[in-house]
Amino acid sequence: MARDPENIENEIEKTRDALAASLDALTDRANPKRFVDTGKQQVQAKLADPKIRYALIGVGAVLALAVLKKLFS
Repeated sequence: MARDPENIENEIEKTRDALAASLDALTDRANPKRFVDTGKQQVQAKLADPKIRYALIGVGAVLALAVLKKLFS
């Protein structure tokens, strides 16, 4: 049974539109700027946690004391 050329053209157009939408979505998801922004947000969220923030401050203080001790010993 032969298919109607107009139906074939409509199917091709729908497929082309679906492919274009998929490519746009992939382009958005693979954008390096998006990865950087997501990474920044994750790091900021972790640093907002008081446990992590104060632990890092403590480690920094210990390292600063170790450097000062080394310099003045």
